[in-house]
Amino acid sequence: MPKIIGSAKKVVEHDGLVIHEFAGNVATSQDEISIACVLVSKPTAEPFLTLEYDEWICVTKGYIVLKYYNDEGKEVFLEAKEGDTVFIRKGERFKIVFPVGDTEYIPVCLPAFRPDRCHREEDAETSDVTKKLLILHNMDNGATSCKPINVDADKDILYHMCMKLRWKDAVDKDIAYFPPTFEADGGFTHATADPKRLIETANNFYTETKGDWICLQLSRSAFEKIGIKTKDEEALPVGEKHVSPEWNAKKWVCPHIYGGIPTIKGVNVLTKIFNMTRNEDGSFISITGLTDSNN
Repeated sequence: MPKIIGSAKKVVEHDGLVIHEFAGNVATSQDEISIACVLVSKPTAEPFLTLEYDEWICVTKGYIVLKYYNDEGKEVFLEAKEGDTVFIRKGERFKIVFPVGDTEYIPVCLPAFRPDRCHREEDAETSDVTKKLLILHNMDNGATSCKPINVDADKDILYHMCMKLRWKDAVDKDIAYFPPTFEADGGFTHATADPKRLIETANNFYTETKGDWICLQLSRSAFEKIGIKTKDEEALPVGEKHVSPEWNAKKWVCPHIYGGIPTIKGVNVLTKIFNMTRNEDGSFISITGLTDSNN
């Protein structure tokens, strides 16, 4: 029979934007679906978002603009006016802009919104909005789960480490580089957006390998322009080696490049190469010019 299961809860109030949740993890303690009302009183914008849920945005007043990049890497702006409904599929990267105040919309999320399911490309420090959401969802002791996908100042930058000889061999043959575990890992190339994680990652997976290693600095948008997708996902094994349990506890988000790395200069995927330094026992120490200045 019909019953009242909860009441609206204010979950965000920041910079002219107020969100009341009517159903979801905060308002009704349910994770299946969330329904909210967003009120915008002045022009503002959200950071780029990548969602781990499907979302329907029903514009009830004013209008919004969604910015995203299509399959050719071209910047696209979608305007949704009063009465329009926008569907955003899980895994899509987009940015919401509010050009005018006095705008309202209803977001419906399936499954329900949670801060760890909404990856916000904010500044290096977790924003006040994110901090409050983590507290409301009883996740404030795991704030790293909602830190931005790319913590570097330039959110287009990705990094991939590889053996120097393997990279040179691909360049000499004028072919794309694929890591040796590419197929076993599911057809993607591991990467990171945070260079500070690289040494820890290298020492988890690669201390038994011999020879020199390098770190490639790559452009996410350049990959997109040639049809190679990058998905931000949980940390995954490399071959038969599992990820560190600490990474799962911290809910690391890692960019996975679903393709190889082109060596052709004209596509501008590769932007820099850094040398990696190692101890005699095979452990990794630093990346010259990238992490050594932070030690």
